[in-house]
Formats: sequence, C-alpha cells, structure tokens
Amino acid sequence: MAEDARKEKNVVTEKVPEKAVFVGIVKQGEDERKVREYLDELVFLADTAGIAADRQFLQKLDRPEKATYIRSGKLAEIATYCEDKGIKYVIFDDELTGMQQRNIEKVVKTSVVIDRTSLILEIFSQRAQTAYAKTQVELARYNYMLPRLAGMWTHLERQRGGIGTRGGMGESQIEVDRRIVRERIARLKEELKRIDRQMATQRSHRGSLVRLSLVGYTNVGKSTLMNLLAKSDVFAENKLFATLDTTVRKVVIENCPFLLSDTVGFIRKLPTQLIEAFKSTLDEVREADVLVHVVDISAADFEEQMRVVQQTLEDIGAGDKPQYVIFNKIDAYQYEEYDPFSLEAKSKKNRSLEDIKEEWKAQERPCIFLSALNKDGLPKLREDLYKIVAELHAGRYPFNNFLW
Repeated sequence: MAEDARKEKNVVTEKVPEKAVFVGIVKQGEDERKVREYLDELVFLADTAGIAADRQFLQKLDRPEKATYIRSGKLAEIATYCEDKGIKYVIFDDELTGMQQRNIEKVVKTSVVIDRTSLILEIFSQRAQTAYAKTQVELARYNYMLPRLAGMWTHLERQRGGIGTRGGMGESQIEVDRRIVRERIARLKEELKRIDRQMATQRSHRGSLVRLSLVGYTNVGKSTLMNLLAKSDVFAENKLFATLDTTVRKVVIENCPFLLSDTVGFIRKLPTQLIEAFKSTLDEVREADVLVHVVDISAADFEEQMRVVQQTLEDIGAGDKPQYVIFNKIDAYQYEEYDPFSLEAKSKKNRSLEDIKEEWKAQERPCIFLSALNKDGLPKLREDLYKIVAELHAGRYPFNNFLW
C-alpha cells in the first residue's frame, strides 16, 4: 500500500492544453481555400504556443465589420459555442482594433479574445532566450499595447489627481498609463541601441570573410541546415519560430572559409511591431554577401511563402541581395498524378518534383533540391556553396590563389 501511494505521488500529471476556436473572413475576391490555409497556419501558431485547436469559423464578407470584425449573428454563434464547449480562447486571423476587441469581448464573455498579432507576440515571448531577444519582444509588445490601452485596464475611468501625484491635477488614468508605456518604450529603444553598438563592434572584428545568411519562412529547416553545414548544435524543432536570436558560425568547405548566419524565420502578416523591433537583429541579413533562401517544398503554398519572404526582405532593405535557393524537404513532397482523361485542366497540385525542377532550370536561377532530414543532396549543396564563396573570395582577394 505504501509503495503504491509513493508511485501515485510520483506520477507527473500532464497539463491539458486550453482549447481555442479560430475565426477568419473571406473577403470579396479572395479564394476560400487560401483563407483556410491561413487558418491552418494560425492553428499551427496556437499549437506552438501550447493551445489546442477545437474548431474554425469562416464568414464571407465584403470587408471586416468596423465594430466587431464579423457580423453579429456569427459572433453570437461563436459566443454560444464557446460557452457550451468551455473554450478558453477565440483567436482571429487578422489584427483587431482596440474597439473591435472590446466589442467582441462584450458578446463572447466566457473566452479570451486575441488576434494573430497577439498570438505571435506571445510565441516570441515564450521563445526569447537572450536579453537582446527579450528586449526586442518587450518593445514590440508595448508598441502593440499602446493604442489598445483602453481595452486592457479596468480602472481607466478613474481620475488620478491631487498634491504629490506625478500625473498632476485631474490627469486621467488612461493618460498616466499611456505616459508610462511611452517612457518604457523610450527606455527599451535606448537599451537596444546600446546592444546594437556592441553587436556592430563584434561584426567589425570578423574581418573580411565572405558572409552567407540563411533566410526563409518559419519552420522550413534553416537551423537543421545550419547544424549540418557548421557541425553546430543550433536549436531546431518542428515548431514555428524555434530560432529568434541570430546565430553565426564559421564554416570551412575544403580550404574555403566563410561565415554562415541563421536568424528568425518570416511568416504571413508578421506584425509590424516585430519587424521594427527585430530590424537590428536582421543586420546579419542586410550585411550578407549572399542570401541562402530555404524553402519547404512540401508546403502546398511554398510559392506564396517565397513571396512573403521576398517582401519581408525588401521591407528590411535586403531585397536586392543575390540569392541561392534551397528547396528542402523533398522527402515529404506530395502531388496528385494528373489524369489525362480528366475534364479538369492540369494544375499546381499535379506538378511532380521533376516538373518544378524543370521550371526552375528554365528560369536559370541557382538552386538545389534536397532533404536536410536524410541528408540527400548535401554533398551537392556543399559543392555549390564552395563555388559561390570561392568566386567571392577571388573578387575580394585577386592576388590570393590559395583556393586553387
């Protein structure tokens, strides 16, 4: 009996994740299939944050409702469902205004209402390990919070005044809160500037080695490739935003050295607050000689993911950098065989891996198709990177023939 009691006491009970429903709208002219893909990605984001998916809600609208994002009937349906099923979170795929969030919360009283931006900020907060990353995430959080303060406090109607109060006579609590947040934002920006100066000094000490930077959508395998090429132990996981801090490693292929960096992945609708906060982290990308763009070819929408990455690169001032494309995860690529007797035209879902290779070969863009998981194509990747770096070395050190 005593032994059984001890065993029972030592049993670790797993925490059951809270459940969430996900809400999106199909705007006029939008593809419903594409919107469902966005919601599926939102589900993956929630899973990364430790939230379990329960159900998705879609509504077709010309444009989002100004007051409540979706129409009152659909909102009431969601509220009833959440109350009946004990749903903790209602997560919207687009960023909500402060007014929309407050109005939705008045109807959905039993659940916490958050939007895509808030969810991503929470994931970044969970993933931040270094002081630099934590400071960047905190800055992004405060920038997100500032225009929404009225919906985040319950005491805003009160007035703070009287002798000795910092806010002065009759200053409303909302004004005090905004001032406190603005002061905190200013301090965080100064702290980031200080760290940026230190990191710039570190970069200047690296000499004139050729620099390559891994870029790509989140969870495409950048960190796994970094580990294979640099024989390092960068954290890699099948979760979104596994890497937030920039990692730089020296790589030597045959007798050719270069620096390889890996940094945060990109995603659709990446919050502007995070882009601003992490711009300094992405200095490694802006200063790279070549961007190694890693793509998850097994993703049904990999071409759109590539467009998202390219747009983000342009947003941070690195859109014109030369790129070498790695199509990763060929081991997971799937397609539907095209039936020549079908009445349907051949579409993207019918493209074989060979079809895609031929398309890229026709574009004459440097690329490779491989699987980092089973190391298929790794020797060819090392050969290609050697040629890229050797050519850059030859231009940088024209009288140094150690490469040949």
